[in-house]
Amino acid sequence: MGEKIPYKARKPGGGRKKRKPEYGAGKKLKEQLDAAVVLYNSEMSLQTIADALSLNPIKVRKLLITAGVYESDTAKLVWQTFNTFRETQSYSTAVTSTMAALQLSRPSVTSYLPYEKGVYFPEDADAANISTGAERQRHYRAVVALKKNPCEENLWKCVVAFREYKFKTMSSLPFTYKLKKGREDEFTKELWIDRREGSKSLAWSSVLLAYHNIGKIGEVVDRPKALGDIRGVSYIYGIFYRFGLIDVPKKVKEKMTK
Repeated sequence: MGEKIPYKARKPGGGRKKRKPEYGAGKKLKEQLDAAVVLYNSEMSLQTIADALSLNPIKVRKLLITAGVYESDTAKLVWQTFNTFRETQSYSTAVTSTMAALQLSRPSVTSYLPYEKGVYFPEDADAANISTGAERQRHYRAVVALKKNPCEENLWKCVVAFREYKFKTMSSLPFTYKLKKGREDEFTKELWIDRREGSKSLAWSSVLLAYHNIGKIGEVVDRPKALGDIRGVSYIYGIFYRFGLIDVPKKVKEKMTK
C-alpha cells in the first residue's frame, strides 16, 4: 500500500483561474449596446449594424430596445402586454402569457423585450447604471419630445430623464438633482438638489410656475428672476436652458457651458 499523502487545506480564492479574467458579460453587453446605438443614430439599417458588429439583426434590435432607441408597433404591443402580466406574474410566466395573448412564439416575444440583466432600462435606471450611449439617447429623446410638443407631461419626462445630470447655474455653480420613489414605485414630483448639504427639495409646482412664465419657447431670458420670484429659480434657470426651453445671453452661456 502506498504512502498516504497528507491533506493540505485549500487556500482561499484557489481553484481554476478564469481563461479571460478581464471578460465580463455585463461589460460586453454594454460595449455592444453603445456601439449599436452609435450606428443606429447614423441611420444605418439593422442588417448593416449586425454586419458591422458581427451580430444577427434580432440581437441588434434587442440591444436597441434595451437602450430605448428602437420603436415599432410590435415592440410597443409586446412590451405593454408583457408589463401588464408582469405586475402579478414571474418573468417567465409573463412571457408565456404574452405568447398566448399575442399568438407569438417565445423567441419572438423575448426578442422584443429589453435584456433582463445589465440594468440598462432608460426610464427607471439611475445614470450610473446605464451605458453612456443610452444616457445620451435618453436625454436627446426627452428634449426632442419637449421641443416638438411643449407640455407639462413632456416637461416631467425631461426631468426624469435628466436626473443626476450635471447642470450649471447662471454663476457657473454645478449641481445635480435626484428623484425619490413613493409607495407605488413611481417618482415623486420633487427635485432634490445636491448643490450643498442639507438643501431642500425643489417643488414641482415651482418648476411649473416658472415654465408657464416663459413667454416663448427658446427665447432669451436674461436672468433667473425673469422667470418669477420663485424659490430655487436659479436651479430652474439652468435646467430650462439645458432642456432647450429658454436661451441665455452669450456671456451667461459661456459660464454655463465651460
